[in-house]
Amino acid sequence: MFNAEIIVFILYFVILFFVAIAFFFNGENKNEKDYFLGGRRMGPWVAAMSAQASDMSAWLLMGLPGSVLAFGFGQMWIGIGLALGTAANWIFCAKRLRQFSRAAGDAITVPQYLTNRFATEKKTLQVVCAVIFLIAFTVYVASAFVAGTSVFTTLFPGISESTARIIFALIIVGYTFLGGFKAVCWTDFFQGILMLIALLAIPIIVTATQDLDTSLLNNVYEYTDASGEVVVCDFGAGLFSAGWKDVISGLGWGLGYFGMPHIIIRFMSIEKPSMVKKSSIIAIVWVVLSLGAACLMAYQARMIIGEELLTQGLQKTVFIAMARKFFPPLVSGFLLAAIMAASVSTADSQLLVASSSFTSDMYKPIFKKDAGEKEVLWMGRIAVVIIAVVAFFIASSKGSGAQAIMNLVENAWGVFGAAFGPTILLSLFWRRFNYKGACAGVIAGALVDILWLAFLSSTGVYEIVPGFIAGGIAAIVVTIATEAPEKKVTDIYDEATKEGNDD
Repeated sequence: MFNAEIIVFILYFVILFFVAIAFFFNGENKNEKDYFLGGRRMGPWVAAMSAQASDMSAWLLMGLPGSVLAFGFGQMWIGIGLALGTAANWIFCAKRLRQFSRAAGDAITVPQYLTNRFATEKKTLQVVCAVIFLIAFTVYVASAFVAGTSVFTTLFPGISESTARIIFALIIVGYTFLGGFKAVCWTDFFQGILMLIALLAIPIIVTATQDLDTSLLNNVYEYTDASGEVVVCDFGAGLFSAGWKDVISGLGWGLGYFGMPHIIIRFMSIEKPSMVKKSSIIAIVWVVLSLGAACLMAYQARMIIGEELLTQGLQKTVFIAMARKFFPPLVSGFLLAAIMAASVSTADSQLLVASSSFTSDMYKPIFKKDAGEKEVLWMGRIAVVIIAVVAFFIASSKGSGAQAIMNLVENAWGVFGAAFGPTILLSLFWRRFNYKGACAGVIAGALVDILWLAFLSSTGVYEIVPGFIAGGIAAIVVTIATEAPEKKVTDIYDEATKEGNDD
């Protein structure tokens, strides 16, 4: 039987599809530039909120607070790294990437930008980038399916996980298939606001109404996970008593931003470079408030419902449990929709960027060079479906719980940051940087990241750190060891960095 919570929850999806259908039928998506980049006409508020909403995903409401609830404030180093990385990315890279992507042949994808930036007809880098995109984004989308499934099975206990996963996948695919970049960005704008309100609401109401017993933080809980292993949940690890590996790995998450395609593509979509400053302020304030509220909520929950959740291994549901405990169904339904907003806002963006990479960087330039705009547009939509299907099966094979979400996101984040972060930075700030250096940086970063994950993950050091360092060194060494870029390449750099450029 439907209650107020479920009605509000369902209403959220009805609104999503209304927006997508409106963009599908109003003729906004005339070509691939409209469908994949919104015609490069995004305003500062929409670009900022869309970037942050697509960035955080359900990890912000489930993975991070679940980890803090179970293992203490040492887990907050990930949040600190993300906040610092967000700020650095907006301050140092956003405006320059908007200018460079326009100067580099009006590029609409990251692989296309990296190819055009070096004025080359070679497709090596473009194809390598596209392959990495397809693999990593498929894994990333799988994490959204895991989170979305958790919410559905919590709200509708009678639905099996497989059925819930199918429903969630159909919602995301249908919405992205129809709406395109503009629909994704505009709904992400409102979803970002919803996520922030939901995260702030719980700590505020708890602070105002509860007298918390801090001695409960010392309690240690245990549960047996799906593999039969006993997990000890000790909150004793403090922020400044965390091990050096936790600190380095947490800060390493921040490095990922420089190479995160579904985020930096928002920089490329902003209408004018002069709008970036306003966007950066909005984005940085949002991420600091959101991350801080998520960690504070987990801290409060440890004292209120820690035993209830941690003895059953249900730390991933901490936000859901707190929302239901302190708010009536009508409001909790609104708050639970925030988790779906987080999952959808990330998955739709990733599906769209992966699809654009396939069609613009592989299908059109390699398989069918004479493909028309409508054909490319529909191939992009078909790619959305295929990528979602593969992600669905990955999500079905992974374990449950907050750690499953964290692991999926962590793996994809590491590959993107290590492969593209150093190369994007060097392309924006080093005039001497050349095509061979860019190829070496992308390949070395991705390779070291994957090998570290496969063989050295037991060291406890997040693979993005050695991967990022290796990618940067390879890019610099190969560039210095090879010939300087031609004049047409340095002309692109000069055009992008000239004073007064606001096109």
